[in-house]
Amino acid sequence: MATPRSLPAWNTIRTALLALTTAFALVAVAAVAAPAAHAAPATVAAGPELRQGSTGPGVASVQERLTELGYWIDGVDGRFGPLTEQAVVALQKAAGIARDGVVGPDTRSALAEGVRPKARTSSGDLLEIDLERQLLLVVSDGEVERVISTSTGSGRPYEASDGTERIATTPTGTYTVFRGVDAWDPGPYGALYRPKYFNGGIAVHGYPVVPPQPASHGCARVSMAAMDWLWESGNIDVHTTVLVR
Repeated sequence: MATPRSLPAWNTIRTALLALTTAFALVAVAAVAAPAAHAAPATVAAGPELRQGSTGPGVASVQERLTELGYWIDGVDGRFGPLTEQAVVALQKAAGIARDGVVGPDTRSALAEGVRPKARTSSGDLLEIDLERQLLLVVSDGEVERVISTSTGSGRPYEASDGTERIATTPTGTYTVFRGVDAWDPGPYGALYRPKYFNGGIAVHGYPVVPPQPASHGCARVSMAAMDWLWESGNIDVHTTVLVR
């Protein structure tokens, strides 16, 4: 039988145990009731190989997941077309896996894990061009809002319009969009679709073909549909900062 001297100590211990038990119970209930944030559905984490021409709910699930992670895609329609392929390639670039545009085991793992590139900057609205991963990022206050596959300077020699030999590079640095042409803009190396110039004759522009590797004379190519979206969204207006790294 407890003595009067020991009752206060026992009551203190009992109160602490009850509080601890309640806390564990609440954590357990929360863990069961609240799924992991941004968890991928089962149809994304596992399923058949998907590629251009595939259709159905599995494709729609992949498109929804790409959109959730910020990879730019022109809507969810259950049809695996060229724009879905570009979004898949962008994810593969960010994950550092084969850039084949096919949704296989490695790509499904990247989707399930929620792979998403991080911004280099911490404030302001701007575009970041990641030369190593060949990605164009739409960034707002340090958060990546959209991810678009791009193709920049190939690093190969070419003959310039003045007859001299140059190397196809996209110079690193911080620039500002100073001019846009809302049409096909003829140039010495071919016409550019709706270009936004940020460094001399170097621009972000649309093009019918955007390979997964560097292939341009120095510009940053994106799909024509993505370029339309950049114009309409206001993310590439004149005076927009462009960080090339």
